[in-house]
Amino acid sequence: MNPAIQPADLGFFSALARAGSLSAAARDLGVTTAAVSRHLAQMEKRLGVQLVNRTTRRMGLTPEGEVYLEHARRILGDIDSLGELLGGAQSSPQGLLRVNATLGFGRSHIAPLISRFARRFPQVEVQLQLSVNPPPITDDAFDVCIRFGTPPDARVIARYIAPNRRLLCAAPAYLKRHGIPRTPSELARHACIGIRQGEEAYGLWRLSPAKGRAGRAESVKTRGPLSTNDGEIAVKWALDGHGILLRAEWDVKPFLQSGRLVQVLPQYVTPDADIYAVYPQRHQLAARVRVFVDFVSQAFEQLAPA
Repeated sequence: MNPAIQPADLGFFSALARAGSLSAAARDLGVTTAAVSRHLAQMEKRLGVQLVNRTTRRMGLTPEGEVYLEHARRILGDIDSLGELLGGAQSSPQGLLRVNATLGFGRSHIAPLISRFARRFPQVEVQLQLSVNPPPITDDAFDVCIRFGTPPDARVIARYIAPNRRLLCAAPAYLKRHGIPRTPSELARHACIGIRQGEEAYGLWRLSPAKGRAGRAESVKTRGPLSTNDGEIAVKWALDGHGILLRAEWDVKPFLQSGRLVQVLPQYVTPDADIYAVYPQRHQLAARVRVFVDFVSQAFEQLAPA
């Protein structure tokens, strides 16, 4: 290891960043604020760079501090994984677990599950990051990614979690004003609510006849006055009668059951976008990863739309 970087510095700096201030870190570490400040100053002197911007009100990481923190957390995670692989922590999952999920689905479904997971496994430190687009398969910034569709890459493990049927729907008021489309091509004449997420072509809806029905697959270029990268906002706009929405059944099922939304073109289906937990092969024996993926899978089995 570079003599400018000491092993003890990694855990110290991770704790400092997590605490958000020198005084909070001192409380967490059980030392004085002066001791935390002194340790940080020694680190910066050895490295020759400033890691933290200090003000009277708050503490913020410099760009160099962000880089240091990213690598420190990855190294600490690898150390935890090594301990688990050697059998030291198989019975009690512990350590840092970095989870990524998409913006709307992560907020609505993954975050509540992590809250329950944290109560059951308090020795696991979970960091959840939500993003519009999933990170690259080769990105080592996360231990587990919850994503839609099977990743076409043998370098990772993709554990099937739950089906993710997407439905076309609209508010009854909108359909009363503008009529009900009978074929996919008629969608082009309607106001459709756009969602800019993932790598799919924006506004291009692909529909195929449901199993057992005659017809051919069609791709329709939709348009409308409203678009967003947040699925929850798009659902609210549909409820307000602004247009037709294509959204996962997970997000619209309660409104379909209550009648606030009505399914459109139920005789057609969209391409599969099932939910998977994706993680590197080297993490498959890590207890914190295995237990978390099992926990999420069991939870979705109970929540799956009937």
